[in-house]
Amino acid sequence: MPHWTTLVAEKKQRQLKSIPQEWLVTPPPLSTLDVTGFPESCGLLSAREIEITNTSVDVLLKRLASAEWTAVDITTAFSKRAIVAHQLVNCLTEIFIDRALARAAELDDYLKKTGKVVGPLHGLPISLKDQLCIEGLETTMGYVSWIGQYAEKNAVLVDVLIECGAVPFVRTNIPQALMWPESFNSVFGRTTNPHNVSLTPGGSSGGEGALIALKGSPLGVGSDIGGSVRIPSAFCGIYGLRPSYGRVPYCGARNSLEGQDSILSVFGPMTNSLSGLKVFMKAVVDSKPWLKDPLAVRKKWDEDEYELADHGSGKDLCFAIMWDDGVVVPHPPIRRSLEMTKAALQKAGHKGFSRLFPYRVVLIEWAVVDWKPIQHKLLGEIAWDIWNAGSAEDFLITTSVTGGITAYQLWQVQKLRQNIRKEYMDHWNATASETGTGRAVDAIICPAAPFAAPPHGKNRYTNYTTVWNVLDYPATVFPVTTVDPTLDARDEKDLPHRFYDQFDQDIYEMYDPEKFKNAPVCLQLVGRTLEEEAVIKMTEIVDAALAAAK
Repeated sequence: MPHWTTLVAEKKQRQLKSIPQEWLVTPPPLSTLDVTGFPESCGLLSAREIEITNTSVDVLLKRLASAEWTAVDITTAFSKRAIVAHQLVNCLTEIFIDRALARAAELDDYLKKTGKVVGPLHGLPISLKDQLCIEGLETTMGYVSWIGQYAEKNAVLVDVLIECGAVPFVRTNIPQALMWPESFNSVFGRTTNPHNVSLTPGGSSGGEGALIALKGSPLGVGSDIGGSVRIPSAFCGIYGLRPSYGRVPYCGARNSLEGQDSILSVFGPMTNSLSGLKVFMKAVVDSKPWLKDPLAVRKKWDEDEYELADHGSGKDLCFAIMWDDGVVVPHPPIRRSLEMTKAALQKAGHKGFSRLFPYRVVLIEWAVVDWKPIQHKLLGEIAWDIWNAGSAEDFLITTSVTGGITAYQLWQVQKLRQNIRKEYMDHWNATASETGTGRAVDAIICPAAPFAAPPHGKNRYTNYTTVWNVLDYPATVFPVTTVDPTLDARDEKDLPHRFYDQFDQDIYEMYDPEKFKNAPVCLQLVGRTLEEEAVIKMTEIVDAALAAAK
């Protein structure tokens, strides 16, 4: 058996050979922290390719369907930009551009002969997290021991996307075993954040986040068990969606903790253009994935739900602002983004139901209320107890440091989770008496993390996303602003007695405005289980309000 370093070296050589040599560029000096402008200044992309890679998903699809742009041209443009992105931030694992271009040519030929598109994603290049098996390719998921294991068939979602007309062209980097909110492994190394390469892009879908931030893919697929779509989306300044369990098929993909079915990992879209969230979800759901994956939920795309039939048809929406989770107080840029979003919504005419959801007593526009704690810290502990129950055996000697718990102890944790889910539901329903709309709060707007993208190795708290996995609430991430050292200076009035505990203080003391400079600042919008359509629409409304306010 070769030494592991030999296996890795051989794998890296295979990866390098999959890159067209004429697309290799000289990256900027290491002292250049923000590399987002480099793909358009390096000279590799033509003016038309720059135009293509700056075009939103909905417009790309229209131009593909009308044959104004060919699938080959669009796939080539994004492939070139993806290869440049990889040389900047090390975001790719498998590169199969020849296969993608052959597929794109088939799609162009079909459209030319029939005058029809293959499906709703006709000709759209799509990048995939390094879990989604593709026939004939390795899926190492960061494990050296999985090098050389070639997939015999596609994951169900890959088949669905291909049937819809999509063109998979690259797969993206992750942390070994996935269960870490950054992106580093011993096979492919570390992915960095294109807005500031000294910062993490997050994880575990960090390769997707970094690639899409550099516009090397119009639409990608990440997975999320505790925040792995939303954290890299937030850290890289893009849009992302964590759907409810079973809305997107998972069958045939590789994963950690397989067989654990209390808190399921889900696949979700990541994109530069908000239109991409609806395009992806509608295409996948309309393909009837429940006929291909026994765990997929039998729920058709609901256009009435998208038009907010259960939310006053989008009039006088009422959002709850969660300023912090009662465990870790967010850094100044996150607080500023919440204030910006609140002001934008009020200006747009929605009710400013601005209270600390769920912990402290705060001022609403028309009253002062005590807000009942809703166990966010305990929800996070439940998640880790469930994940750790069998993780020692699952990860073997790779990542786990716990021996797990017994089956009976696991049942008690699952029972506790069930009870808290009911408590949270009752709590949400009870807000109907306070919103002034006759309905409960339409959605919660909250941080995706207590900080913008931190330095590598410093992403120490994920509970702002994990609680929604435990509750199975769908959630989007949307961009708001970037860290500005002038606007986001440290508040020296934030004395230790205002912190919840030492951990909270330690997180705050990480903050240095200059270190975080230029990092994207994003927020989450959270809805109720299986209401993806409404969550997407409400995110569009919030995004439009922010754009109007700017």
